[in-house]
Amino acid sequence: MRIKENDQVVVISGNDKGLRGKVLRVLPKKNRVVVAGVNVVKKHQRPKPTGGRGGQTQGGIIEFEAAIDVSNVMLVDPETDEPTRIGVRRTEDGRRIRYAKKSGVALD
Repeated sequence: MRIKENDQVVVISGNDKGLRGKVLRVLPKKNRVVVAGVNVVKKHQRPKPTGGRGGQTQGGIIEFEAAIDVSNVMLVDPETDEPTRIGVRRTEDGRRIRYAKKSGVALD
């Protein structure tokens, strides 16, 4: 996957199209990412015992960001502040670096 944690991305399709956010988690086996403030869902959770002395987790309605498919996000170019594709090239010493295809700026 070319999207990594802490990358700034913009959603290009779906209900949250146009929103920007930072990537919180990458799930490469499922080909999904979790983006801050995007795809916020509500979950009704009942109180559960924690195993301690009479302790319980708080119940109620919780909100959290659900994962979205990586094909629905695009990296924001740090130089032009627009969505861009990501390329990979090798340096002289053989390391792989990501770069923004629009401006050619190295991302790593």
